[in-house]
Formats: sequence, structure tokens, C-alpha cells
Amino acid sequence: MTPTTSSFAVEVDRLHKRYGPKVAVEEVSLSVATGEIFGILGRNGAGKTTTVELIAGLRKPDRGAVRVLGLDVRRDRARLRQVLGVQLQNATLPSALTVTELVRLFGSFYPDPLPPGELIESVGLTASGRTRFEKLSGGQQQRLSIALALVGRPRVVILDELTTGLDPEARRQMWATVERLRESGVTVLLVSHAMEEVERLCDRVALLDAGRVVALDSPSGLVRRAGFAQRVTFRTATPVPCGLLEGLGEVERIRADGDRVTVEGHGDLLQAVSVALVRAGVTVTETRSEQATLDDAFVALTGHRLDPEEERVR
Repeated sequence: MTPTTSSFAVEVDRLHKRYGPKVAVEEVSLSVATGEIFGILGRNGAGKTTTVELIAGLRKPDRGAVRVLGLDVRRDRARLRQVLGVQLQNATLPSALTVTELVRLFGSFYPDPLPPGELIESVGLTASGRTRFEKLSGGQQQRLSIALALVGRPRVVILDELTTGLDPEARRQMWATVERLRESGVTVLLVSHAMEEVERLCDRVALLDAGRVVALDSPSGLVRRAGFAQRVTFRTATPVPCGLLEGLGEVERIRADGDRVTVEGHGDLLQAVSVALVRAGVTVTETRSEQATLDDAFVALTGHRLDPEEERVR
């Protein structure tokens, strides 16, 4: 089959999967652009891992279709394995093989694998190259799984809970690795519970709830869709000229209570308000800026709070 020409690296059309009486994925449709980091968020039982396993061709949908780089994930599995890298939680690997042996073994499946030493260094496992898999810590096993997903120079990669079990330094190292993937044109599907991670890395995010996509937008777009606005509160020693702030494009609402003024809006609200006050010669004695987070938007759009300690979802 000849792949179709498309600006999307991943195309999911009305995907459905049921396990007995439970519907795990229900009518999920989404498109991921080439070179995009696309996040998938959802609480325990939302169907995140089932969705990415269906996208990877690891599970068969009851109905619906998935294409990755124009390839049907079920019919073109051999070709798909050459362009898709997958890192899932709790991967089972030969326990007696060392880190270097596993990287070389997986690299042998591809025509132009990354050099083992370079790849092992990129995930921070150089000192553990001769360590058997069974002797690795949970965080080290996670790093190795990421390395194995990248060894074949994939054009699309699925990362399920990228930084679970990693210390802060290793987490930042993995974030830098993902950002380099995007710079090189690789498309990344990222399943994560870490809101900071998603806000930093993802171009767009799909929120899943009960197997359905309930919202899809950029992290900042999701915050706006949830109805949250930035808020700047300040006190002044001198009066604010009438109409000074109403004319700012970033300002949506103003409330005054004595010498205390609260301004709500969007964009770079704090800078816009601060510049306007300084230019008008208004003396500000106290300033506080508040901005809603992706976590706030998740609660507003799904009705649930996301627990960062939740286990993987089937």
C-alpha cells in the first residue's frame, strides 16, 4: 500500500474499543501534525494507554481507523515498525541482558540505528552500560525503555509516562531529549500525568474522560476555554487616571475597591498594566499576578482532579 500524502503524521478516526461491558475508548478522533508534540491527559480509567496502544497497532480496535505517516497500523505493521518508536510503561525485557546488549539487540532490527554509546549517553545510562536489566532501578529501566524507542531513528514516537520514577535532573534531561526530537522533525505523542511537563513540552493536548476526547487545544487554549482569565491585583499611592486601563487590548474586566484594583484579561497582562501605570506616573505599592494552570483547566473541563500518582490505564 502506498502511503497517502498528508500534513498529519497521525490520523485517528472514530476509534472504539470495548473490554466486556466496559467501553475503554469511544469515538476518539484526532489528528497530530508532523513535528508536533501532542499530549494525552486523563485520569485513571480514562483510556489513555488503550488509545496509544491502538495507535501503535498493539491492540485491534472494534471499529475505527488509524494511520501513521499514511500507513494503516494493522495492515502495514512491518513498515510501521521502521518509522514508529514506542515506549510503554512496565515493558518486559530479557532480564539477563545488559543495557548495552539490549540497545544493540534492538538496533539490529533497523537499517540505520543510532550508535549505542550515543543513545545510552543521551538517556543518562553511560555508567550502567554493563548492568543487567534485572539489576536496574525503576527509573533506569524507564530510561532504557525510552532509549529502545528511539534506537531506530523513528519519525513518530509514543512516550507513555515519560518521566515516571525519574529524579528532577533526569526529568529535565528527558524533556531536553523530547525537545530535540521536535527540532529534528520527529512527531511525539506524550501520555503524562505531570502538568508541568505537558505545559512545557506539548503544542496541543487532548483531554480524555471516560474514553472520549472532551477538549483538544494548546495548554494555554485549554485554560482559556475553561473560562479562566489572568488576574493582576495592585494597590496605588496615587489615583489611576480614568480610562487608563480600559483602553488596553489585554484587559477584559476591571474592579476597584478603594486603593485596590483588580484587572482580569489575557496575553501579557501584567506587563501591559505595569507599563501603562508607569507611563501615567501612578505609584504602585503592591502588585500580585495570578494565572490559571492546566490543572485548573483539567478540573473545569472534566469535572475531575488529576492524581499524579495514578497507575497506568488499560
